[in-house]
Amino acid sequence: MTPEISIVIPAFNEALRLPATLVRERAARWPQLSLVVAERNGGKGGAVRLGMAAARGRYRIFSDADLSVPIDDMEKLLRPLRAGAGVAIASRGLRESQVELHQPWYRETMGKIFNRLVRIFVLGGVRDTQCGFKAFTAEVADRVFPQLQTRGFGFDVEVLYRAQQAGFKIVEVPTRWINSPQSRVHPIRHSAAMFLELLAIPGRVRRHPTPAAKTDERRASA
Repeated sequence: MTPEISIVIPAFNEALRLPATLVRERAARWPQLSLVVAERNGGKGGAVRLGMAAARGRYRIFSDADLSVPIDDMEKLLRPLRAGAGVAIASRGLRESQVELHQPWYRETMGKIFNRLVRIFVLGGVRDTQCGFKAFTAEVADRVFPQLQTRGFGFDVEVLYRAQQAGFKIVEVPTRWINSPQSRVHPIRHSAAMFLELLAIPGRVRRHPTPAAKTDERRASA
């Protein structure tokens, strides 16, 4: 029987944050839980790609381990998918969103600059590509993740770019955001790497194209 929802939580050295989200004692009594272990560290994009390959749900969600977006906001993402969208993403860039605990000012500023560059160079029409709470139909996940080439923190942009290029509808959803002070993302080094990855995405997608959505699927998501 196909499950309704699969949730992918990428993790690397998350001992301080995972116990509040996922503990081994519960896992032992929860047969639906699968631990997918990579042979090597392939970056966050690689981890999510691996998790999506193992997922079997009709709807497939990935969430950061720190739960900066509360998991009970999941229903907000599922509504547009059930209405015909291919992708739904939590977005801090919408007026209705509530940022309950802000990132340091320099992280927020660099995040806004990065999102502006995303809209200019790669993905128009999406205000916030980097919020770590996104949902996909099984059809979209099975199309975009196997071809994913970006393994670092810029992988979100490639995933959304592939979905958009394949003709799937992307919906941004207002969210609540509670910043995790334990984030290990370096505000300068990682932002520079993400920008370089950003510029490489269109070329990567051309070399490793995403299968286009079927005509009836494109019509349903329009």
